This record gives sequence, structure tokens and C-alpha cells, in this order.
Amino acid sequence: MANTARQTALTVLRRCRRDRAFSDAMLNSVLAESALSAKDRALVSQLCYGVLQNAILCDYYIDSFSGGKKIEPKLRDILRLSVYQILFLDRIPDHAAVNEGVELCKRSGLGRASGFANAVLHRAAENKNNLPQIPEDDRIKYLSIKYSTPAALVEKLASDFGESFTEELLKSNNELSPTTIQVNTLRIGAEELFERLSSKGFGCRAHSFLSDCAEVSGGDLAASEEFREGLFYIQDPAARLAVIAASPISGSAVLDACAAPGGKSFASAILMQNDGKIISCDIHKNKLGLISDGAKRLGIDIITTGEMDALHPDDSLIASCDTVIADVPCSGLGIIRKKPDIRYKELSETEKLPETQLAILEGLAPCVKAGGVLLYSTCTILRRENEDVISAFLEKHGEFKPESFSLPEPIAAVESGMITLFPHIHGTDGFFICKLRKWHEN
Repeated sequence: MANTARQTALTVLRRCRRDRAFSDAMLNSVLAESALSAKDRALVSQLCYGVLQNAILCDYYIDSFSGGKKIEPKLRDILRLSVYQILFLDRIPDHAAVNEGVELCKRSGLGRASGFANAVLHRAAENKNNLPQIPEDDRIKYLSIKYSTPAALVEKLASDFGESFTEELLKSNNELSPTTIQVNTLRIGAEELFERLSSKGFGCRAHSFLSDCAEVSGGDLAASEEFREGLFYIQDPAARLAVIAASPISGSAVLDACAAPGGKSFASAILMQNDGKIISCDIHKNKLGLISDGAKRLGIDIITTGEMDALHPDDSLIASCDTVIADVPCSGLGIIRKKPDIRYKELSETEKLPETQLAILEGLAPCVKAGGVLLYSTCTILRRENEDVISAFLEKHGEFKPESFSLPEPIAAVESGMITLFPHIHGTDGFFICKLRKWHEN
């Protein structure tokens, strides 16, 4: 029997849990091996991301409807998938979700539990308009359940930003993230590209404040003629804003030190009018092809790639760069909208990241010419990986000073030289940007 969309989604969810794999990579891998229609593939993606976004809340209802009975992980995967459909998806009839859940039990070697699953799912369907209330006496626990975010992370965010701010952030993390494209203005103007994409059936809306940028929906962008011709690349506005802050100029030398998959290198090259030199490096040699292929597709010829550990840059780079971009490894907690499973990381696994981030900054600092720029960025919102790292760096490196920069309105001037972008405020990934100017040699 061919796999259904729900069976495929269950396979992805099960492998993510068992192998602790990232959902986007696992989803792409499983779908690549499937023979599902485009419609069913879209359903698989919706189911996987929806379950991961709402897993703790689904568990709360599952446990309520099962009387707190212990449920083995394989069965819980099925119940989460089915309860998500019942409670969150209007276009899937309840009886279909219940029947499919029972069938998935049988197909997964859990036939003995099919009666139990049937009872739990029927209770969920019968009570979908009168669901058990989440107690609000413990606000951290309440927010954790309501927005399916581990309590330890909720507590950390509330400590950094306050409870009210944190709730708005958690809410935004469970909303859809638009697909955003950046126009390759080396080859085409924004209006012409938007007209071409619209004529091909894509929904295309110019970004609200970022020029040469649009939110696009309605198809497979990577399969489009416009993508193959290198007329655009896909990138969140936050990453483009980081390059705008760095402001590399035509004819200058740029080092993108942790470059893969290359978005900031591409944005820099376009801003520089493909005039100058960009060295795009990464510690993972197998990722360099993504940068080279992307540059070739976009018609950019000032990018060269190289394998490099940013902790120990090549001697040839010392005091040679007008701009160094350090988009460092981080906890990724700013991109939960796109990778919902990141929220389930153990915070303890990220505690040593600031040490690495600081070491990368210190490793790259000598590469900046006197008068040059060191741009530090992360796709996280935690202060210990952002402002605290910058403070520690500046304590040791008096030759660098934060420098104010301007971004498009409504963000406008960033007088302190650093800013954290938030999805619920700026409509971007959660992202930190800090611009440092090197005033003299250490």
C-alpha cells in the first residue's frame, strides 16, 4: 500500500524524535523519496511543522483525554498528528482524522493500541469546542503549554525581555513565516521581476520597508525559470539588513567568514555592484559548493570560496579586509518560525556558545584593516550570545568601537551600533546585528 500524506508525515516526525534530526532536512529527505502529489506534499509539510509548533499543547490535551495514562513515544507521535488535525485544521473532517489515526496504529505495529487511540481521538473531536482550560496560576507553565515552548526557554526569555514581551514573541513563533526573495539587481529591476513572477501564478507582494525584496507564495520558487536565470535568491530580510548595516562599498575587500550557504556574500556583491573582492569561507568544505553554485547562477564573479576555521584565519587575510562579516554559530532561537523544533533544544547545549562566538570575533579581528568594519550577527535573540559577547569583546579590544548605522524605516537610525530584530516587531527572523569600527591597530 502506497504511503499516504499522513503516513509520510508520521515517518518524518518519528525520525525527528528518534534521531534528533532537524525537521526541514528530514522533511526534504523523506519527500525526495516519495511519489506524493504536490498537494499531498504540501499537506505533509503543514502537518509536520504544525505538530512541532504545537506538540506540548497537543500533549496537554492528549493527556487530559487519556486520563494521564502512560503513552509510548510511537503511539504519542500518532496521537499528536491526529489531534493536531482535529483541533487545528478545519478542512480535514474529524472522522477522517480519527480513522486515519486508528489506521496508522495498525500500520505501525500498534494494533493493540488502536482501541485506546480511537477513544482518545473521539474525545478530542467531541470536546474540540470545549477544551480543557490551561491553569494560569503558574504563568511560565501556562505560556509553555499554550505556545508549546519548553518551560526552561520561556523562563529564560521572560528573564531577558519580560513576561508580556515574551508572550508576544512566543505567539509569533507559531505563525507562518513568509518566503522572502531578494532581487538580483545586477540582472533585473524589482518591478520587472515581480511582474514576471505574478504572470507565472506566484503571489508577489513588495516588502513593506525593504527595497528590491518581496514576499512570494504559491509555488516552487526554486523550480521557476526566474530562479534558474539567477534573477533572485531566497533570504530573510534580517540577513539583508545585516549587510546594509555593514555597507561594503564597490572596489573593497570583504571577508564573509562563516558564509554558507552564501546569502550575505550575495547581498554584499550586489551592494558592491559586483566590483571588488569577496572571500567566502566556511569550516565545512562540503558547503562551499552551495556558495560557488549560487554565485554562478546569479552572475556574480567577485566571490571566491575557501575552507577556513574562523578561529584561525589564514595569515594572508591579516589586516587585508575592509569589511569582515562574522555571522557566527548560535542557538538559532530567532528562526523558530522556520524551524519549530529548535525550541526543543536543551538550553544546556547552548551555554558554551558565547565562548565560541567570542573566540571567533577575536580570531577575525586581526583581519580588519585600520578603519575597517567588523560586523557581528547571529540568528538568535538571547543576550548572552549577543550583547554580552560584544561587551566581552570590547573589554579586550579597545581598538574597536560600536558605530551607529541606518536601516530602512521604520527601523531607521541605530545609534548604539547594535540592534535585535524580532519577528513580532519587525516581521523578520529574530536576529542580532552589531557594527564595530576598527580605529587603530591593537
